Amino acid sequence: MLGRAKEVLDIEAAAIIGLKDRLDERFILAVNLVTNCKGRIIVTGIGKSGAIARKVAGTLASTGSPSIFLHPAEGVHGDLGMVTSRDVVIALSNSGETDEIIAILSVLKRIGAKLIAMVGRQDSSIARASDVVLDVSVEREACPMGLAPTASTTAMLALGDALALTAMEARKFTKEDYALFHPGGTLGRRLTLRVSDIMRKDEQLALVKPDDKVRDVLFAVTNAAAGAAIVVDPEGKLLGMITDGDLRRHMLSDESCLHRKASEIMTLNPKVIGPDQFATEGMKMLEEYKIGELPVLDEKRMPIGMLMLKDLFKAGIV
Repeated sequence: MLGRAKEVLDIEAAAIIGLKDRLDERFILAVNLVTNCKGRIIVTGIGKSGAIARKVAGTLASTGSPSIFLHPAEGVHGDLGMVTSRDVVIALSNSGETDEIIAILSVLKRIGAKLIAMVGRQDSSIARASDVVLDVSVEREACPMGLAPTASTTAMLALGDALALTAMEARKFTKEDYALFHPGGTLGRRLTLRVSDIMRKDEQLALVKPDDKVRDVLFAVTNAAAGAAIVVDPEGKLLGMITDGDLRRHMLSDESCLHRKASEIMTLNPKVIGPDQFATEGMKMLEEYKIGELPVLDEKRMPIGMLMLKDLFKAGIV
């Protein structure tokens, strides 16, 4: 069983590797059609190729190329109304002779949409009717009977990803653009949340003066339910920081610590972050420097918040 499974993976891996040598100017033409499309990318296919077509449409849509899936059998019953002359159609068919797709080719031509064929036969009906033909032929299917679409659909999926991601780069699609299409879940939070969305502020921010006693610092941290206090000068600018860990260590080593000044135990020049930076950047800093809090400063170095590791956990950034 393991031997058979490895053979399947070898066959499908070979199908993908084989695509590399066949990439040529036709692929570039296909990318240009996708990136210059003024309408939408319509991806169509039936059966197993249809399942791949749905995935390719989803990948295109999420990477900056507005795209939808068209079931070719439904196309002849009215769904071709979703296609316009501004659109580009990508047709997936291993044989290139899929009846349901052939049935809509003449209508697509009359509409004026451009057609990219992703087929296994370059002399097929679908290939001859297309503006660009991408070769996804494979030496053999992984199916021992050579019947179930396996290596051929793997090749389609891989080339569809290559087309979508190459077009994404050509569009100069950014992380911020990607975030717009993925607002939900962990991925969306990681791409959209800023420090200002998560930081503690106002009454949850413990601010103390350098001459305040350590006892007062302890009360300020406790009242704010914070992990640290920020020490500020008379103008309100950052001088240093005292974490609850600092407080514990000093009190354990020096019983008179509570009567000392905050300036005597504070950490000078602590790591800081800005409110408009991504929360993920704060997470990286906390992990890199092995700390639990980051003062958030505005452009005048005035503390306006505190970013805490446990709040990043609660927000689902981790």
